Amino acid sequence: MTSESLAAAVDRAGSPVELLRHSAARAMTFPVAPEFTNWRSEQRAWAETCALLDQSHHMTDLFLSGPGALDLLRGLAVNSFEGFGVDKAKQFVAVNPDGQLIGDAILFHLEDELFDLVGHPMVIDWVLFHLQRGDHDVTAERDDNSAVRTDGPPRLYRYELQGPTAAAVLEQATGAPLPDTKFFHMATFTVDGATVRALRHGMAGQPGFELFGPWADGERVLQALLTAGADHGLVRAGAKAYSTANLESGWVPAPIPAVFGDDPLLQEYREWLPASAIGAIGGSVDSADIADYYLTPYDLGYDRNVKFDHDFVGRAALEALAVAPPRRKVTLVWHPEDVAAAMGSLVEEGPGAKYLDLPKIRYALHQEDQVLLDGRPVGVSLDCGYIANERVMVSLAAVDLACAEPGTEVVVRWGEEPNSRKPQVEEHRVVDIRATVAQAPYVQFARSSYRDR
Repeated sequence: MTSESLAAAVDRAGSPVELLRHSAARAMTFPVAPEFTNWRSEQRAWAETCALLDQSHHMTDLFLSGPGALDLLRGLAVNSFEGFGVDKAKQFVAVNPDGQLIGDAILFHLEDELFDLVGHPMVIDWVLFHLQRGDHDVTAERDDNSAVRTDGPPRLYRYELQGPTAAAVLEQATGAPLPDTKFFHMATFTVDGATVRALRHGMAGQPGFELFGPWADGERVLQALLTAGADHGLVRAGAKAYSTANLESGWVPAPIPAVFGDDPLLQEYREWLPASAIGAIGGSVDSADIADYYLTPYDLGYDRNVKFDHDFVGRAALEALAVAPPRRKVTLVWHPEDVAAAMGSLVEEGPGAKYLDLPKIRYALHQEDQVLLDGRPVGVSLDCGYIANERVMVSLAAVDLACAEPGTEVVVRWGEEPNSRKPQVEEHRVVDIRATVAQAPYVQFARSSYRDR
């Protein structure tokens, strides 16, 4: 990692937008095999049988222990911590003092005074910053993802079993009936003599369990799962398929962290944060004001997470915003003829449309494409790709309430004008792709059954 701070990098570039628009940072990569069979069949497995996704390498863990850990976390999360006991997990959502999104991660309550915060580094950096600047009786251990770790394997393995036969695979692997485990609760199993903890949830909006334990046990647990899965249609899913799972479940993975404001806390944070911790902006949104790229929890459907039963950074701003949130998260289903025309332009006289790299077509960590209605901006398209199970190209978007009703016709502007200097951006022209507003999550099962408590 570079030693240059984010504050210094912004000064050098002239503005946050100039820095992020032309950054050489790549989109999120999953350091596992791209495919084990093919990504279409691997997507199909989590809808029809069972997919096994290896989560061991692409996420960062922050282990927090000590009597002050709960208070530290409570003061930075919009979430309530009432009833958050051991063997429970939650989506941890953090905002800046103005109520704008820093990011989200999954928080595991492992023991009485031990927590594991897992996900993209945005929230983990924010929590570490507050830990180091405050007086907290907390010990922290950070385990970076395998793309940047320099000292051996991960501390934990993580395997996601996802799909209609996931429970049958796990019962065969454990040799026992599964306990009745509520959504986002944990249970403990034994697999080939190894103690395994499992979180009940679903990355692609299908029934699933996230299994984790010491790295040393990972290979034998994996082999036991593969052996049991042979009788239940288990398919290993590689990085290409895995990268699209969120499009079905409706989770937006990497909104721009709102860290560039004038608040003294944010200025201090930018001095502390390495510039390499922030990814690049890609897409047709072209405002020179970085604040125009920010989102709030309400924009991404996190209304259910926001609870005003405790004090936290950004509470006052969110209380004001909660009265009438201006945007809603939706799925945009891209019109097939416009998608076909964009892809067809690649074999016509150029320049053609920005390349669509299936199945995940975003090309920057922070994808930001304009959404228009009758030629005027009404929102932003944030993450995009192809769902083979539904045979559709979609994007997750935050749009104005007035155009959030399913069936509304909008336009996504695909590409950049002018083209940025990012290495993943070739000469191209911006194209308009019509899209129809649909619900998020897009897949019916994800909207209902898998979140049943």
